[in-house]
Amino acid sequence: MSKSSYIDPDLIPGLERLAQAGAGFDLSKDLDSARRASQARDDALISQLQVPDTIVQEIIPVTSAGGHIIDLRIFRPLNAPHPLPVFYWIHGGGFVLGAARQGDAFTLRAAAALGMYAVSVEYRLAPETPYPGPLEDCYEGLAHLIDNADALNVDAEKIIIGGVSAGGGLCAGLGLLVRDRMDVSLLGQILLYPMLDDTNIAAAAPTLPDTLVWTRAANLFGWQSYLGDLYGADNVPVYAAPARADDLTGLPPTYLPVGDLDLFLDENMAYARKLMQAGVPTHFHVFPGAYHGFNGFAAEAPVSVACNAEIFDFAAKCLGQA
Repeated sequence: MSKSSYIDPDLIPGLERLAQAGAGFDLSKDLDSARRASQARDDALISQLQVPDTIVQEIIPVTSAGGHIIDLRIFRPLNAPHPLPVFYWIHGGGFVLGAARQGDAFTLRAAAALGMYAVSVEYRLAPETPYPGPLEDCYEGLAHLIDNADALNVDAEKIIIGGVSAGGGLCAGLGLLVRDRMDVSLLGQILLYPMLDDTNIAAAAPTLPDTLVWTRAANLFGWQSYLGDLYGADNVPVYAAPARADDLTGLPPTYLPVGDLDLFLDENMAYARKLMQAGVPTHFHVFPGAYHGFNGFAAEAPVSVACNAEIFDFAAKCLGQA
């Protein structure tokens, strides 16, 4: 079966737009060009968003323990009469690409549809900042919200974290850090086809010789950039590569969707199984004919609409709104 015949036909326009935008760089040789192309795609998507008058958009700079600034990109309801639940989002990009504004479509929807204080964190990228820097940025951004809950008018007992691709991997690591470091119980975590396995040995979708959008070569570069000197070691921390974690008890209810044409299919299946074996309520959904990033690159496709609706249905259930 060929790639073209197996892809959900409604998702093909997303691949065509990616090709037109200049995707497909060899990250190991031309990371700067890939970053510029990613920024251009972000610009095009953000220009289509319309922020209602009832929603406030702002950026809060957080000074980290190391002295650098972590920007929190916020959408929140105007003049909320009570503390707001938090939706904390981590963007993707293989640890080496992307920016917090990539999460605008999700955070704006969380603020407008669910009345949440919706945040996207601007973590530092690899290889300039390897592990633990990006994950600690995500942790410190969340800790700032919790420590300043009264001043920000947020409810520190109602927090949902989420992330996409590498951001999903960071989110999984953040969930483990919160469990092990904080006296806080998260309401839920959304792991959108997360990047979890640094060994990169899990088989890709069996019908394809390689996968679309995010390939094994790109994945190796991402992990090498993120782990730095730790890459290839036996003692990679579970917070860096959550697929290595054996103890997933105490994690919050989880929604984990992935396409069956995604490089991360098998490692996501394995992680979902571990979550369920640990007693974590887990909604795992495989979308047929869907490639990596399908619900963003072809957001208008019915399968993408269904996936994105499930994300917010899950969040609503965590909040007790459904």
